[in-house]
Amino acid sequence: MIIKGQLVDLHSRSIYPVSVTISEGKIVSIERIDTAPQHYIIPGFVDAHIHIESSMLIPSQFARLAVMHGTVATVSDPHEIANVLGMPGVNFMIEDAAKTPLKFFFGAPSCVPPTTFETSGAILDADDIKTLLARDDIKYLAEMMNYPGVLYQDEEVMQKLQHAKDAGKPIDGHAPGLLGEQAHQYIDAGISTDHECYTYEEAKHKLDHGMKILIREGSAAKNYLALSPLFDYRPDRLMFCSDDKHPDDLIEGHINLLVRRAISDGYDLYDVLRAACINPIDHYDLGVGQLRVGDAADFVIVEDLKNFNVISTYINGTQVSDSTHCLFSKVTAVPINQFNCTTKQAKDFEIQTNANHARVIHALDGEIITKELITHITTEKGRLLADTKRDILTITVINRYEDAPPVSALIHGFGLSHGAIASCVGHDTHNIIAVGCDTNSLAKAVNIIIENRGGISAVGNDREIFLPLPFAGIMSGDEGSLVGKQYAELDRFTKDVLGSCLGAPYMTLSFMALLVIPDLKLSDKGLFSGKEFRFVDSFI
Repeated sequence: MIIKGQLVDLHSRSIYPVSVTISEGKIVSIERIDTAPQHYIIPGFVDAHIHIESSMLIPSQFARLAVMHGTVATVSDPHEIANVLGMPGVNFMIEDAAKTPLKFFFGAPSCVPPTTFETSGAILDADDIKTLLARDDIKYLAEMMNYPGVLYQDEEVMQKLQHAKDAGKPIDGHAPGLLGEQAHQYIDAGISTDHECYTYEEAKHKLDHGMKILIREGSAAKNYLALSPLFDYRPDRLMFCSDDKHPDDLIEGHINLLVRRAISDGYDLYDVLRAACINPIDHYDLGVGQLRVGDAADFVIVEDLKNFNVISTYINGTQVSDSTHCLFSKVTAVPINQFNCTTKQAKDFEIQTNANHARVIHALDGEIITKELITHITTEKGRLLADTKRDILTITVINRYEDAPPVSALIHGFGLSHGAIASCVGHDTHNIIAVGCDTNSLAKAVNIIIENRGGISAVGNDREIFLPLPFAGIMSGDEGSLVGKQYAELDRFTKDVLGSCLGAPYMTLSFMALLVIPDLKLSDKGLFSGKEFRFVDSFI
């Protein structure tokens, strides 16, 4: 097979007309020619850090959407399904991914569970991590979220890090806001990347101490604006990632959208494309082609170098998409799950207190960090009342792995005027999490999920909307376009009917139980301070 076009050579930083010959999945020659079609041949895009589960699609369905945006590979941390199902969950992701041409590179989840302050469905200890890292299809130790464990040299944490070093595989980081000597100690433990930086100063500090920084633009956490100026500082140590991408957003685009935005902002073409295509391959030693003779024929043809509209995507020399269609077939998969709780009653969500003030989680639009608010609360006969006028609502987390009472607190920032929303996508242990204006609505939204063993729901205005997620309670095996449409309907209903002011209310909701991200979060065991790394009282 021969492909002609304008080659964007990221190694020589030049563009020239070529004829590319491909045989048996590899590039056997690249010849300069006098003229060629005015479309551009570039290396394929690589998402340097993503949880496939957050797309709500199993890997084989995720692949069908991603390749249409020029993605040829992902660096994937399967810790979402691992927290639900353990080793069988990791194996499911690898086996399902292998049924597609997209190159999924999985890591060994380092934090299952992420902390001891919540209930997960499984545990992966240091011996399990050693077993995973010995496998050729496990490329790295996935994000070490337990940075306090690194700083205080927790024995189990340090064993996991040592197993990665012994295996000669990179270690991913996760240390939002960590600076100074603590950041140095974390990096010196062998941790080489961070995708959680949310200020330029933090990222620059970590770069200066040898770390590589991933510029993240997901459905909830959006750090491009703060971190993109790093292209004028150390472009050689940057990568792009989405981390968590909901299905409606994935329909619109993937890493190609970050490239388009960075080029529009005036950053150097070659630096931007290296971050999107080359730097992840080099860092993780991925088996992905870089548009050189002898490489796997993994590349993308785009219309221009401004919008990066994808004409076609090739993986191992086979065209896997054109501008509008995925060209490989859907595969079938049998759901795998763990769900052991029973339905709840409205009274289970009542909060009893005679206090006048409470700690309130302040959810921030476009961020997965939160703030802590101390505010006056309203009670009646010893029972807390939600205050929709001040946007003080009830948030609750329900253990999905065993029957236990819901744990509830207060939250600000969702803006619901009535009703409730609930989800079994609750990072990282994926217990049920819900926000609502009244206990009856909360019970309805939560019970829809319990009765269906996973999914996302919204109730209000005499309507109930539900997206089933039968795989681990967090993923669907349906076509991505269908799941995206169903999710978009939930999103619109939550905003237009229930009144949420958030750009991505369900993605934001999913992070309100992620204890390793400060300031204030809620688990199935209680209200938790991410700054102090301990439980705190709701009422003052």
